Amino acid sequence: MRILTATEASRGFSDLLDAVERGETVMVTRGNRTIARIAPVPAATGRSLREALDAVPRLDDAFEADIAEATALLTSETDPWAGD
Repeated sequence: MRILTATEASRGFSDLLDAVERGETVMVTRGNRTIARIAPVPAATGRSLREALDAVPRLDDAFEADIAEATALLTSETDPWAGD
């Protein structure tokens, strides 16, 4: 892992991003303290999306019915706010 001072990171920001793009993680320090870790973003895949969606709680039947009813009003040709 590469360690740079904030000044070095600032002066060579393009090179820093190139290193991260190649898969390297870079630690940035200021005053002998680590202040940041810059790392590549993990690749997103269809599998990771499915896993994330599977972790979301399922809607209950009543909520799904409410959404369907509201959607029907939006696509209806009649004005739901019109007086009787």
